[in-house]
Amino acid sequence: MMGGGPEADVPGLVFFRTSGSTGVPKWIGLSRRALLVSAAAVNRHLEVTSSSCWALALPVDHVGGFGVAARVFESGCRMAEFGRKWEVVEFAAWLSDSGASHLSLVPTQVHDLVVAGLRAPQSLRSIVVGGGVLAEATGCAARELGWPVLASYGMTETASQVATQGLDLLGSPYQSLPIALLPCWEARVNEDGRILLKGDALFSGMLVAEGDGWKYEERRSEWHVTSDSGRIDGRNLFLTGRADAQVKILGELVDPVAVEAELLSLSSRRDFVVVPVPDIRAGNRLLLVHESDTSGLPEVLVAYHSSCPGFRRISACLSVEKIPRSALGKPLRKELSQIAENREI
Repeated sequence: MMGGGPEADVPGLVFFRTSGSTGVPKWIGLSRRALLVSAAAVNRHLEVTSSSCWALALPVDHVGGFGVAARVFESGCRMAEFGRKWEVVEFAAWLSDSGASHLSLVPTQVHDLVVAGLRAPQSLRSIVVGGGVLAEATGCAARELGWPVLASYGMTETASQVATQGLDLLGSPYQSLPIALLPCWEARVNEDGRILLKGDALFSGMLVAEGDGWKYEERRSEWHVTSDSGRIDGRNLFLTGRADAQVKILGELVDPVAVEAELLSLSSRRDFVVVPVPDIRAGNRLLLVHESDTSGLPEVLVAYHSSCPGFRRISACLSVEKIPRSALGKPLRKELSQIAENREI
């Protein structure tokens, strides 16, 4: 699939399965050219050369993992593949032996490294954190342990990253925003606050579920309307939430993911998720789903409720044995909402 000269373009499509927090499952078609345009932009941004080494610790059937392989191909550098089930102590030891200079992780993995108090190997120059928002407290703690974490923003439709923080930020305390747009992308915000993207790394089309089969829909616009909202200042991107996750509560639009981020900033725990459930009177209400006991959660809720408006309050808590997550550690919000509805919380 990736053979031949890098200037060539495979006429077929490479498909990656994706499912948004509220969207239907779909397969995204990415051309060879799109993957290599993205790979080149990331490599130049992170100063990757043929003597570098990308570490692969994400599944290759997701664009985050496959993007690492594409960057290795584009740069001609070495790749070290973890290739086993995630276990933080084992991973840290393997990474130190690998001599890796660049790495992509999801926030859950960074959190595990911080909680374990593990220090980064000297060879590591950057960690691109994608697939979710890394809490600033966790990011700061990671940098204190030597982990060079950089926030990024991307999606399957863009062959991985759209924006990534620069290496120049590693000498200061971690902040999740802003995130610098990569040179291969143009971005703007529409009247609804949604981010629109244009660039050569955009997807070609997608397969969407239709009845018992799949229907291919070619991308027809040069601008892709994302499900994310935010603002743009020059070449800096400021994310504010997901437009497709918003629900009406007492007549007000609320983003449960943004509420969750506020709660995460107040807590050292990472085993909880905020989901909406239908409510006859309010339209919807917010529920905090968590694992194990409630240690620390009452204090977090008191701090949060002391300043939040009424329509953004957490109405109840629900304990589950294990929060269902995707292969990249993202919580399966629709499944959690259904669990809460079935329990009539």
